[in-house]
Amino acid sequence: MKLSAELKSFQDRLGHSFVRPELLAQAITHASMSSANRDDNQRLEFLGDRVLGLVMAEALLALDKKATEGQLAPRFNALVRKETCADVAREIDLGAVLRLGRSEMLSGGRRKQALLGDGIEAVIAAVYLDAGFEVAKSLILRLWGKRIHNVEDDARDPKTALQEWAQARGLPPPTYVEVARKGPDHAPVFTIAAELETGHSQQATAGSKRQAEQAAARNLLAELETST
Repeated sequence: MKLSAELKSFQDRLGHSFVRPELLAQAITHASMSSANRDDNQRLEFLGDRVLGLVMAEALLALDKKATEGQLAPRFNALVRKETCADVAREIDLGAVLRLGRSEMLSGGRRKQALLGDGIEAVIAAVYLDAGFEVAKSLILRLWGKRIHNVEDDARDPKTALQEWAQARGLPPPTYVEVARKGPDHAPVFTIAAELETGHSQQATAGSKRQAEQAAARNLLAELETST
């Protein structure tokens, strides 16, 4: 199989040249584009998720040899969650080469967090099948980069931290209010306010309610830490 110029460019961004380019072609094919003669990337996504998990578990154990399971679990979750995978996919512009059906194309599929996250997992599996575990491991560690060393901060869930801050002071849990929603239905943007009974409040805007709530909680925590 001969790769298009677009996929050759993606290989360069990825940092791996495929001996079996058909694996890359499958990895970028969403289920909406599959057919009797074209496999989608769902099986590869399943495998890639496990390869990614093993690499991250190994990396975390090596990084902190005294960490308990309770400390490692949230760090692991922060590194393999869909948001992180999607961020990595955006950095190498995976969305530009995804093969999508018409419905997904029209609904902004190239920017969707779920599709990007699934896609990078499928690409990881393709590299694993093409060149083996050590090559896939090296690629993952390079793409995730500083995220692994900064994971302690990323693993601290802002909503949980804010709730614990409130409970420690005898306050009811914070509330999250949708202040605004803009953009088309297929790509909405939410503005959420995190509020405490004390009157403290901070807002944030993101492409999903969960992300906006997390960001608003993080902003409010930062304000509280500054004022105390």
